[in-house]
Amino acid sequence: MSENTTTKPQGLRKTRVGVVTSTKMDKTIVVEYVARVPHPKFKKIVKKSKKFYAHDENDTAKVGDKVRIVETRPLSRLKRWELVEVITH
Repeated sequence: MSENTTTKPQGLRKTRVGVVTSTKMDKTIVVEYVARVPHPKFKKIVKKSKKFYAHDENDTAKVGDKVRIVETRPLSRLKRWELVEVITH
């Protein structure tokens, strides 16, 4: 039995929808993602935000745009996401 059945299936990449907060870098955008998660102790729904650095090859996204990003291989020290589409301007 040489195959390992406990590994994660190939090709499943996380996607996130967030708002662009910065486009000052070349071919890179900063996306703020807000998740609504229950508090571990009190179970109240709280907002948790996180910044992602995403690759934007054609510099199509602008500040304030709602965008969809997808996980990818590491492109630099901070970039691990890639722009898929601009949802709204």
